Amino acid sequence: MGKDKKRFIINSYLGLKFSFSYFSILPINFKASDDLSKKEVLASMLFFLPLVGFILGLGTVVLFSFLAHLEWYGAIVSAVVYMMLYGFIHTEAVIDVADAIYASHSGKDAYAVIKEPTVGAMGVLYAIGFVLLKVSGIVYLFTHNYLMEFVAVLIISRVSLLLLFKVHTFNSSFATQLKDTLSLKYFISSYLIFMLIGSLLISNFIILLILGLLLSLGISFYIKSKIGFANGDVLGTTLESVEILLFLAIALML
Repeated sequence: MGKDKKRFIINSYLGLKFSFSYFSILPINFKASDDLSKKEVLASMLFFLPLVGFILGLGTVVLFSFLAHLEWYGAIVSAVVYMMLYGFIHTEAVIDVADAIYASHSGKDAYAVIKEPTVGAMGVLYAIGFVLLKVSGIVYLFTHNYLMEFVAVLIISRVSLLLLFKVHTFNSSFATQLKDTLSLKYFISSYLIFMLIGSLLISNFIILLILGLLLSLGISFYIKSKIGFANGDVLGTTLESVEILLFLAIALML
């Protein structure tokens, strides 16, 4: 095996681990010598982001299969566990974005507000609303046996973020660094692979994917217009919004 190929495999593996480490609470360990700042590592981190949704989704479905006899109660437990599996990282983003939007309405610096470690009342209320909508959507899908549709949405919401990395300029050094590493090769390859996986899960995956992409663009640009910039919190809020709206769309269509 050539040195370049070996280095590519190692960096891709580190990127895979980094993606699960950053976007989930699954126990992932790194060596002190692992350099996670390399371009190939960060590009692979984004490449495997939809895989995080796929694995968390399958894990949640497996949990529900053991709790299905509890009906709605088992579905609620499974839904909350799913949110725990990604460490509520995207839910936390909702709090920050809601606070920033309302701060901008009163003439305050939205960027300063979004960086504050404290949270405001509006952020908490919006987060509660998002959690209720998300849990309700998952419970509906699970109790109506739309399990693979649930997994498909988790893939789509994360695939959508790859598009946002391509179209937005970020007011965040880490998000900008990730954007710079996401070459067209990684971007297209990730889309093709996860479009195939999603299409194997449900027959109307492409329709949901297009809807998800349109929603992610609309939501992210709307938030950006309100606070004046895009960062990781905008991405997280967009992901939460897309999942909630796609759950609703599935419930309406099926």
